[in-house]
Amino acid sequence: MIFALDDEISFPDPRLGEPDGLFAIGGDLSIDRLLLAYSYGIFPWFSFRDSDKPYWYCPMERFVIFPEEVHVSHSMRNLINKGLYRVSINEDFDGVIRNCSELRVHKKGAWLGKEMIEAYTRLHEQGFAASVEVWDGDKLVGGLYGVCIGNAFFGESMFSLVPSASKLALIYLAKVFAANGGRLIDCQFETPHLKTMGGRFIPYDEYLKIIQSD
Repeated sequence: MIFALDDEISFPDPRLGEPDGLFAIGGDLSIDRLLLAYSYGIFPWFSFRDSDKPYWYCPMERFVIFPEEVHVSHSMRNLINKGLYRVSINEDFDGVIRNCSELRVHKKGAWLGKEMIEAYTRLHEQGFAASVEVWDGDKLVGGLYGVCIGNAFFGESMFSLVPSASKLALIYLAKVFAANGGRLIDCQFETPHLKTMGGRFIPYDEYLKIIQSD
């Protein structure tokens, strides 16, 4: 079942949605609505060229990485030990989200358009969205961004301009997040890339207990 949202900031039970996780269309991308959405593991994902209304997803099988389980391959350990790149947090959120958009904006189904960029930038300005940057000297060569609420980081997008930069960003995020009490990184959807990094599925109800725990 797919529900139509109005101006009221609320969501129906996502358990009633479609098998792919889609359960609602409409509403807006206000800070209040986005914070409510993420507190239940709900996220917007829609082709900005094909729809002027947000599509809301909440898969019942959640693909996640537990920070302490992030997989660091032998090749990644070698890359880290070489010290070729510097990794930072929240030094260039605009640069990260812009690169994530520009590298995919011409592809069919591109979702990171102007409206989404503005929405997550507002979240960042309020302290609810964060970025990890990978630098080669003073050049931004990779990174990721997402929403951070409580003990969960909800990953949104990542990019690499050099080999393995996004992996380096994810490893750094996992280490820092675990050290600060973070319990779960939500990957939203399975990809081969994230599976090699330690991603696995857990049921929605188990996921919800984790992201809503103190």
